[in-house]
Amino acid sequence: MSLKVGIVGAAGYAGAELIRLVLGHPEFELAAITSNADAVQPLSAVYPSFAGVSDLVFTTHDAPELKNCDAVFLAVPHTAAMAQVPALLAAGVSCIDLSADYRLSDPATFEAWYAAEHTSPELLKTRAFGLPELFCQDLETAASDYADGKSVLVACAGCYPTATSLAAAPAVRAGWVAESGPVIVDAISGVTGAGKSCNARTHFCSADENLEAYGVGKHRHTPEIEQILGLADRIVFTPHLAPLKRGLLSTVTLPLAPQALDTLTLEDVVDHYKQFYAGRTFVRVLDAGQQPKTASVVGTNAAQIGLALNKRAGVLVATGAIDNLCKGAAGQAVQCANIVFGFDERRGLPTVACPV
Repeated sequence: MSLKVGIVGAAGYAGAELIRLVLGHPEFELAAITSNADAVQPLSAVYPSFAGVSDLVFTTHDAPELKNCDAVFLAVPHTAAMAQVPALLAAGVSCIDLSADYRLSDPATFEAWYAAEHTSPELLKTRAFGLPELFCQDLETAASDYADGKSVLVACAGCYPTATSLAAAPAVRAGWVAESGPVIVDAISGVTGAGKSCNARTHFCSADENLEAYGVGKHRHTPEIEQILGLADRIVFTPHLAPLKRGLLSTVTLPLAPQALDTLTLEDVVDHYKQFYAGRTFVRVLDAGQQPKTASVVGTNAAQIGLALNKRAGVLVATGAIDNLCKGAAGQAVQCANIVFGFDERRGLPTVACPV
């Protein structure tokens, strides 16, 4: 029997990608889509690509039918999920949250970076962190709880933290990274990463034929990356906006510990990464000398990782490419839901990008 699911914030870019994936998922029945701004509008009127595919109509975020769902995906700005998740969980509805509300383990850290009170910090102790390749135990525990009849909360990792952490984590966990010194993250995202609401930076006339850094030294994904990698106060994260619709590339420069620098070869690094991600369908480690491209992953839940060893400078350079809307948001949410609800994690998820 299929699971009845709802999507809160379904009119945004990540929400629309969720609709695309859920409608094609063999185990999910899409029962409700919400958007306060687009309430009573047919889905096909807001996104014509769904014409002839679905006759769903947007409702408001407080739609009572959400509490009749088995699970709800929340693709909303920060603090909006906190306003709904506790009541949904209490009603027996499992929540897959794409927002930042439950990602950070320490509510004080959330409040410092997001300038907002965390109104349900008790849920941080039981939520699963949604980055399956690095936090599989969290999701397996959530799956066990769900199988026992409990509603569960999954806080999906952000787009920049996903690409960055998948690229850096195998080296960090191997103990190759020096104990001090900054870890430099230079990342580039397409315009959909900024959300559907347009501003001066994302307006076509500003974004087209332009590349710029933003949020330098203060981007809110910084503490999440530090939390995932266990590198407190060491991440120098500089995001950039590129004139792309979708796609994200993160290049991480990791200072190597002396022993690692003396003994490692690039072939050793590549072999370690391939073993680290063995059996993980969605992470593809490229051979030595190859580097990832966003075009190779757009439209899929895949991540590509390329590696380079710069012994002269004493660093490992690890680059990750993902689709910011799929593996960086909606696809990862579906992957997490698959695990929690007992399906193959690949269920309903695209794995091959258009080659041309």
